[in-house]
Amino acid sequence: MFKKIAVLGLGKVGHLAAELLLEAGFEVTAVDSRASETKLPLTRIDVADPQALSAVLQSQEAVLSCLPYSLNKEVATLAHRLGLHYFDLTEDVPTTQHIRELAKTSKSLMAPQCGLAPGFIGIVGAHLAEQFERVRSIRLRVGALPQNPTGLLGYAFNWSPEGVVNEYLNDCEVIEEGVRKTVSAMEWIETVYVNGIKLEAFTTSGGLGTMCETYAGRIENLDYKTMRYPGHVALMNFFFHELLMRDRRDLAGEILANAKPPVDADVVYVHAAAEGWHAGRLQRREFVRAYTPQIVNGRARTAIAWTTAGSVVATIELVRGGVLPARGFLKQEEISLTEFLSTGTGRLYSSAS
Repeated sequence: MFKKIAVLGLGKVGHLAAELLLEAGFEVTAVDSRASETKLPLTRIDVADPQALSAVLQSQEAVLSCLPYSLNKEVATLAHRLGLHYFDLTEDVPTTQHIRELAKTSKSLMAPQCGLAPGFIGIVGAHLAEQFERVRSIRLRVGALPQNPTGLLGYAFNWSPEGVVNEYLNDCEVIEEGVRKTVSAMEWIETVYVNGIKLEAFTTSGGLGTMCETYAGRIENLDYKTMRYPGHVALMNFFFHELLMRDRRDLAGEILANAKPPVDADVVYVHAAAEGWHAGRLQRREFVRAYTPQIVNGRARTAIAWTTAGSVVATIELVRGGVLPARGFLKQEEISLTEFLSTGTGRLYSSAS
């Protein structure tokens, strides 16, 4: 059992996560570099300053980082030194590898990748796979999009521009025909339909978390793809590779976020499918949803905010309740979907399905 948790970063996701943790009975300390219109107890420090952050975290039992992924290595290292439970939302593979090394000597739980993808989508994928005696494939697809797209890109940056650029450019781990390998991002393009809406899906980095390691030698095919409206990936390949913006990631994120600012009317599409043998028959199981904004704690929340914040808070609730381990490294695919949905916060997913 633990109660005291610091939430670092009060963007839409971080602020909502702090509210949900407070509602779930935690003692929450909100931490940000900027002033924020919030009723939460707010501590203003330079979150990139290890000494200032250490002074705040000394009195905590856990920390949730909702900061840009580039800051998470330092935060995780500090949490490890202080013996705090650590949670984050990162999709960055090198950051997760660093945290795995820390977990080998950790006195508490190190749990990165607790957001939507990686995170919730891995929980769903493992749940589908568990329904077979032998699994042939797991295909996981997620798209966070505007409900009413405009322009050729058909996109809005409701998520971190730095994170999107990172996943569009870094190599992607997959299992193909039984072989664990890496492939380039923004490839393997396919058409997917969710509730009759035509989408395109393509490889992006980090969405599988640790699943390739978990399912290596047990499955023929495993991959993760991002979903967008048709035509998006061709334009992004042009932007990054023909215009060489891949070499100027910070500028690329600035240009894209300025051109496509966030919207309130968003939607999170989830399309997960597993194939395998049950009772001697080859079968397919699917989990397909379109999550839209919800009223949470009396306020309208975007789909990407509540699905991401809800995922990490539900995981933290399971750790507090002893359902998940209190030490070592947590893989998202080790979390039971049934137990996840039974938490106070996890019920958001059931009510919106």
